Amino acid sequence: MVYNPPAFREQDLASLHEHITAVGLATLVTVGDDGPLVSHMPFLLDARSGRYGELAGHLARANPQWSASDFRKPALAIFMGADAYVSPSWYPSKQEHGRVVPTWNYATVHARGKLEIYDDPKRLAAHVARLTARHEGRFAAPWQVGDAPDDYVQSQLKGIVGIVLKIEVLEGKMKLSQNRPVADRRGVVDALRASDRPSDRGTAELMERRIGGSAALRQNT
Repeated sequence: MVYNPPAFREQDLASLHEHITAVGLATLVTVGDDGPLVSHMPFLLDARSGRYGELAGHLARANPQWSASDFRKPALAIFMGADAYVSPSWYPSKQEHGRVVPTWNYATVHARGKLEIYDDPKRLAAHVARLTARHEGRFAAPWQVGDAPDDYVQSQLKGIVGIVLKIEVLEGKMKLSQNRPVADRRGVVDALRASDRPSDRGTAELMERRIGGSAALRQNT
């Protein structure tokens, strides 16, 4: 379980699923005899399966996580989104009383549940085709699995195992300065929007959604 004060909790299922799909890449954590096992991998979300959905991915067959994990225990997939350092100098309240400190804003969703492992070639091929279509779809000339020679694709499929995480617990933490006065939040948004760091600007966008969007910000300034 993640430490998640009420001000930062995201409980809307559609918003949690939207975050997972937008991020795509997750940190998968399982437990083995010697402690945690960790991999970073893309997942596909099936939002229609079960109460919270299920995640489909794959691991390299050489990766010990699939063979050394205790699958009687839940696995955890962490979808980390935008994040940004927040300077106290951006708060108008700094000028008023000075009782401010730095922090870090971020958006993350944690999906926990039991893992299923499979290595059926047809099922793996279908998974890889769906995963490829999901991420190639934004390109003008998307690459398809069928563009590669069939014998090469089959050899690649032999080097992976499929995994499915059936989500039993889904937690969202959107730490976006909700515990600060609105004026301080606006100060952070303005500073992050001016940053050269894409993740800073992404964090500003997430903050704007929670304080009425950029139009509302301009109206109330």
